[in-house]
Amino acid sequence: MHTTETYGFQTEVKQLLQLMIHALYSNKEIFLRELVSNASDALDKLRFLSVKDDSLVAEDSELRIEIDFDKEAGTLTIRDNGVGMSKEEVVQNLGTIASSGTKRFMEAMESAQKKDANLIGQFGVGFYAAFMVASNVTVKTRRAGLAADEGVIWQSTGEGEYTITPATLPRRGTEIILTLKDDCKEFSDAWKVRSILKKYSEHIAFPIMLPKQAAAVDEADESVVATTPEWEQVNDATALWQKSKSEITQEEYDAFYQSISGDWNKPLTHIHSKVEGNLEYTTLLYVPEQAPFDLWDRDRRYGVKLFVKRVFIMDDAEQLLPSWLRFVRGVVDSADLPLNVSREILQSNAVVDKIRAATVKRIIDHLSAMGKDDAEKYAKFWSAFGQVLKEGVIDDYSNREKIAGLLRFASTTSDEQTVSLADYIARMPEDQKDIYFITAETLTAAKGSPHLEAFRKKGWEVLLLTDRIDEWVVQHLTEFDGKSLKAVNRTDLSEIMGDEKPEVSEAQEGVLKRLKDALADQVSDVKASVRLVDSPACLVLGNQDMAPHMAKIMAQLGQAVPENKPVLEVNVDHAIVNRLSAAEGEQFADWANFLLDQARVAEGSLPKDPAAFVARVNRLLA
Repeated sequence: MHTTETYGFQTEVKQLLQLMIHALYSNKEIFLRELVSNASDALDKLRFLSVKDDSLVAEDSELRIEIDFDKEAGTLTIRDNGVGMSKEEVVQNLGTIASSGTKRFMEAMESAQKKDANLIGQFGVGFYAAFMVASNVTVKTRRAGLAADEGVIWQSTGEGEYTITPATLPRRGTEIILTLKDDCKEFSDAWKVRSILKKYSEHIAFPIMLPKQAAAVDEADESVVATTPEWEQVNDATALWQKSKSEITQEEYDAFYQSISGDWNKPLTHIHSKVEGNLEYTTLLYVPEQAPFDLWDRDRRYGVKLFVKRVFIMDDAEQLLPSWLRFVRGVVDSADLPLNVSREILQSNAVVDKIRAATVKRIIDHLSAMGKDDAEKYAKFWSAFGQVLKEGVIDDYSNREKIAGLLRFASTTSDEQTVSLADYIARMPEDQKDIYFITAETLTAAKGSPHLEAFRKKGWEVLLLTDRIDEWVVQHLTEFDGKSLKAVNRTDLSEIMGDEKPEVSEAQEGVLKRLKDALADQVSDVKASVRLVDSPACLVLGNQDMAPHMAKIMAQLGQAVPENKPVLEVNVDHAIVNRLSAAEGEQFADWANFLLDQARVAEGSLPKDPAAFVARVNRLLA
């Protein structure tokens, strides 16, 4: 006699189910897409396992998905003859979930202006979408390779507990029976189900079957029920990526992306290519319109699915694309890899290396063409993924120059990040040899830097770099198209200033010497400046010194920050500096430290001792 066991849902799942059951959603029909997608995954996994053990499919080799409904009973059934689940897998897969994914999903739902079920697929919680439309969910499942009496029946109303009962099931695979809520009975209607499948699941690479009389039923003959239903296939069941581009509509491309990504939005762009020759493989890759929720988790990668001769191998083939392209979604189907390929084999496989290199090049070329031909679309891409793309400059030496060509920056001629390095070079005057930039915490801080004064006077453009990653980018990107990249707050400004020297009177020389003595423990030198026009002073770094913005980032990360002793450059013609010649003793020390702290503030840093700075300013004002 089979004994029913009762289990409690994991806390995170309870919260998720409450959201599913009680919240109102804008698009409940998404549940069917999620359950059909899960069924397709189960079939893919079985087909992969059967490569090594064909006995797993011996009893039923025609892999398919069947969808049945009972309008009178108000039920909808989705079944597949895929890999199925054992009891342990049922507990693991239907009772618990990765808490990080659930937490992010809950946060995304709470921040959404309206509760939107379209987010479900992005967070790996698709099965629980069933509770949006069902008051009770029953899952009958048997793992492929297990005996008929090792089946399992899982049942829950979604209110906190579920039951598991051992069962004898003649078929492998999974059957999900939804008892529909009163306000969701429309999903037991043949035409409704068919239209949803056409909308979301046309691309599924396995046959999706509906009862023939249901698929062809006439409203006037609804009372006619066939005793033994015949099944009719309602989808194309062809791997979309294997079709010719001319045979695929944009709607089909979009629907396929939405299925494999769980993203409700249409993709920003796609790249579909077939390579034949020494290697034979097909890629269908997508760039999303919006950043996925886990974009900044460099260790989570499930954007690219690997197929071998149309047989699904794995979801997250991270060896096929580098981390800096982790936002790309899609499939790669190779004819040259073995069907029993593993992650370990992928890590040191020459075929994979060639596919990866060619695919990266293809993506770069596609993005480059977009940047030239469709500035508006590229601006959307850059807003969503620009900071991730910059990682490629750091991580991918072989493609560094090409990736650099994709970068966009704000500059002294544009507050928006629309300026490419090629644009910058094209605008350079004939006497300018290098590319100049400044890094800062904000755009306002960058634009307000006194280091820009000489460049404005000369009419030379400066790139304004304000993303946190920019400090690392410029350490690796030292030149582009034969032009060196130089920071404006470094010591060498000979190109822009030439042999120009500041005119310094004897009295001003005396002030500079006194400033150097007063600040000897904080700066390496005090010099008259040729770069300042309106500001009284600025700090200039040596070529090996850490930039202040970088030092702040390192400190926030808990890293040791080396102590810089910069050069204090002084505008000897500024009114404040002229007042110093009459100052003596403590008053001169106050003015000296005020100039230094003011220069720190101008570069986006804080005074070393804010309280002392305020007291000093108060004394000077008094």
